[in-house]
Amino acid sequence: MVHLGPKPPQHRKGSYLDVPEDLLAELHKFEELFTVSAETLQKITDHFVTELDKGLSKSGGNIPMIPGWVLDFPTGKETGDYLAIDLGGTNLRVVLVKLGGNRDFDTTQSKYPLPSTMRTAKSEDLWDFIAECLKKFVDEEFPHGVSEPLPLGFTFSFPASQNSIKEGYLQRWTKGFDIEDVEGHDVVPMLQCAIEKRKVPIDVVALINDTTGTLVASMYTDPETKMGLIFGTGCNGAYYDVCGDIPKLEGRLDSDIKPDSPMAINCEYGAFDNEHAVLPRTKYDLIIDEQSPRPGQQSFEKMISGYYLGEVLRLVLLDLCARDKIFKGQDLTKLKQAFILDTSFPAKIEEDPYENLSDVQDLFQSVLGIQTTSAERKIIRALAEKIGERSARLAICGIAAICKKRGYKTAHCAADGSVYNKYPGFKERAAKGLRDVFQWETKEDPIIIVPAEDGSGAGAAIIAALTEKRLKEKKSVGVKKV
Repeated sequence: MVHLGPKPPQHRKGSYLDVPEDLLAELHKFEELFTVSAETLQKITDHFVTELDKGLSKSGGNIPMIPGWVLDFPTGKETGDYLAIDLGGTNLRVVLVKLGGNRDFDTTQSKYPLPSTMRTAKSEDLWDFIAECLKKFVDEEFPHGVSEPLPLGFTFSFPASQNSIKEGYLQRWTKGFDIEDVEGHDVVPMLQCAIEKRKVPIDVVALINDTTGTLVASMYTDPETKMGLIFGTGCNGAYYDVCGDIPKLEGRLDSDIKPDSPMAINCEYGAFDNEHAVLPRTKYDLIIDEQSPRPGQQSFEKMISGYYLGEVLRLVLLDLCARDKIFKGQDLTKLKQAFILDTSFPAKIEEDPYENLSDVQDLFQSVLGIQTTSAERKIIRALAEKIGERSARLAICGIAAICKKRGYKTAHCAADGSVYNKYPGFKERAAKGLRDVFQWETKEDPIIIVPAEDGSGAGAAIIAALTEKRLKEKKSVGVKKV
């Protein structure tokens, strides 16, 4: 029997009459292990609030809580042409954003593949490459030139220290980059110098994190937005706090910045609960952590993000194999390979629309060389559902904690990332998790997760607009004083 489309994620395929009793007993144990109760979610959320506060303190905590130096809310009335660039793992993206001033914008963009040698090139090679791509883009989009330099927002998705929006000292390269003479230096003047060498009319005015960009871009189009979220290979969140409530900013603010001024905070909360106080970690989570490049770090991320969901399923299946419960007498060589199952694997298992789970059968045969029985496929499907459900339910604890910390009774929480956009059932499960934390009795949920705008493109451009506006206001105040 063929269904017209995927059923709701909680639907159980077929009856369990053909599943042996001992295998059913195993499934019940796993369901109990991966179930996160409403009470547990509430406990995690409350601890999350204290950890957010600790991250803003002078001594700091597990969650970095990095000030993003975006000191204004977008009004939606910002207008003008702005450039944005996003230096990713394989491409440089250049975006022209035309802000319409009515909470709307248009974008034109180009992607430029990074040369294969770029990750280990010399510093000037990187900046020259970016400047050359910008020159090509500007020459194409503005063939008659521009009357004044175009402001640029630079999304630099590497750990960087900032004391203002226009600087970023690279702490360390990630994503396989190892370019000499950049770590410990401010990347903004390096890029600006390369741009000026080519006489491209561009002024780099803002260096941003993509999660902060997601927050600002979404707030520009939707004033109900209270946070920007990424649920993808990793996880992160950004929101606006108030300068006077951030002890770690003491002595770092210009005199014109008032205590009630907003400050965008890039939480980097994948590091929540590194001390292992509240998260319900299983033995599979412990194995993933122990075998990771940085054991003891990013504890929250390792339980919920896209990079790890397939690996959790693989370890569970290996455990069942070790006790001779499934895949008896088969070659498990591929299944024993760490991270052979990416997150698309459990996602495809949940998406299988056929009653006999024939897509799951084909998936195991093609990827792992393993033949599956009908009973095994039903168990595998149920395991994938529980792992996916746990991820979504834990993921909302960061959202709930920010809402509690800031006293938000209503909020649109703008989310992006592959898990949010593509993983089956994530949105419904996350919404149920929020209801379980807050125990709402209203017909409509007052706090909802909504699709985000483009943070590294539109967000970077809007932040450039806000920065430019602030600089102009500062100059006019200075002139008046004189």
